[in-house]
Amino acid sequence: MSRDSVFPSWWPEWAAELGRVYYAGNTSTFLITGNVDDLVRVERPRESASAGLSKPGASGNDDTRYMVLSEFLASQLFGAWDLVLYYDMSRPPRPLTGEDKDRLAEMNRHMDRHIGDRRKMPRDPTKVLALLNAYVELMLVGKREEERPSVAVIVDFAHLLLPRTSVAHTSENLAANLVTVLNWARNPYIKRVNFSFVLLSEKASDVSEAVVSSAHVQRVERGLPDRTERLAFIDWMRAGRDFSEISEVTPDNLASLTAGLTLVDVQGLMMSAIRTGDRITLDSLKDDKKELIESACAGMVELVEPEHELDMVVGHDAAKKRLREDARLIREGHLDAAPMGYLMSGPVGTGKSFLAECYAGTVGIPTIKLLNFRSKYVGETEGNLEKILKVLRVMGPVSVVIDEADAALGNREAGGDSGTSNRVFAQIAQQMGNTKYRGKIIWFLMTCRPDRLPIDLKRQGRAEVHIALFYPQGEQELRQMFIVMGKKNGVAISDELVPPLGDLKLSGADIEGVVGRAKRLALLDGRRELSKEDIASALENFIPSAEDAEKRLQELAAILECTEADMLPEDIRAEVRDADGKSKMLRRFEALRAQLE
Repeated sequence: MSRDSVFPSWWPEWAAELGRVYYAGNTSTFLITGNVDDLVRVERPRESASAGLSKPGASGNDDTRYMVLSEFLASQLFGAWDLVLYYDMSRPPRPLTGEDKDRLAEMNRHMDRHIGDRRKMPRDPTKVLALLNAYVELMLVGKREEERPSVAVIVDFAHLLLPRTSVAHTSENLAANLVTVLNWARNPYIKRVNFSFVLLSEKASDVSEAVVSSAHVQRVERGLPDRTERLAFIDWMRAGRDFSEISEVTPDNLASLTAGLTLVDVQGLMMSAIRTGDRITLDSLKDDKKELIESACAGMVELVEPEHELDMVVGHDAAKKRLREDARLIREGHLDAAPMGYLMSGPVGTGKSFLAECYAGTVGIPTIKLLNFRSKYVGETEGNLEKILKVLRVMGPVSVVIDEADAALGNREAGGDSGTSNRVFAQIAQQMGNTKYRGKIIWFLMTCRPDRLPIDLKRQGRAEVHIALFYPQGEQELRQMFIVMGKKNGVAISDELVPPLGDLKLSGADIEGVVGRAKRLALLDGRRELSKEDIASALENFIPSAEDAEKRLQELAAILECTEADMLPEDIRAEVRDADGKSKMLRRFEALRAQLE
């Protein structure tokens, strides 16, 4: 049965998927996850009892409105059913009908007759489920088919009713709740009649593994709204107003710039502008979006709007050339020719994160920095990562920066954490390798030790381009680095102010530290402009880190990992291309690693 012949064309895809599975008779129990707290568009609200899954095709009227998910389920998917019960543990189960008062009265009478006095209904989950289970059995056994009502039970915050816990920590009541729901899901008699159970939870990882992995429970994912959905909502929210009075950003641009936000978020932005008279500006939108996305991801990501482009990067000419070319391909829409991701390696202080940020600035896309998403609680780490990935999928194109990737991502062999690291690694690897997002989610894995990164993440099809970065080469590059670090830190440094550097070995981070010290000297002297003496004094007093062996190990690791020969310095390139050169380099690396570790 095709969707077009059964469901209204305006139904969201997730709702149509639920309907198709229900009609196929595979299951009557559903777990809806993802964006469950957002609004749902209804183009033709159904006010008659002919709406819903069992009697599709009723037209209703042509008004457009938005409603919460539970109301959409009750008035649209189950709009023709005899009883729709809603339960969220805060109150006893109650009928849910939307605005249909006659239907509500009929449901109340049905409840009083077959379940019990609504005023005396329990709120405790175990008692509620026991009561509903007795009602389900009564309807299955005690009613002839033509008299049997159609019943839908919607359980909100299902992760609180059926939490993910280990068997050892499952109480008797939790076990009883779980068994009741699973019995409903696998009961073949329930699957044959118009009975349905819908569980709502933002994160599947918070719900009992027995429910999530059950073959009798269909998981339906509701994603974040795409650009088309956001634009339709913006047009609906403006309600005939002159949009320029609400926003200096056009509706089309506002729909594009709100990628990663929910409709509730967009509603908040627009209602604030309408009520206060403060128009939405590009700057205010960037600030609000940053706050909303970081809040939605519970502080586990940082949204960065790049302020610099690749012109700000000193040295690394071959790497910049490659990144500029890839940026041009993305800007021109050739996403299929862009790499899935990059592995940037090199000694500490070579500017790996800055280079990734400048690449994003050149393309003109935001950057998401992945922070610590791990948790000590069972299932929460996977849930945190799941939430982050959902945001990334609708934000594209976006660059994702993972610093210290070898420590952050784990590997398949990690143990001692009940399999959490293994599952996290699998989630990241699966997303990185999903070619549907080529050119839309661009991964940057940063590490000083690429040898510690699992080969699964470094292979072609994931982090495809391996870039090796080195400390500034030669005095001229060092001098340019001083000038650029001055710009970055808000001080003017000309070539004349930089003293002779000779054969100094300094990293970009070292030079930034020297510039900061020179700025301090000038401010203490009552000046805002640096002098040559400030820089010379700061340079003379600066002592670079003495971890030479560790830095050499990191440099060798970057060289051995590099996939682009033209990104290596000429002398190293010649050694790598020599018949036995790379083998000798590998032996030096192994010897140095054994010495240090």
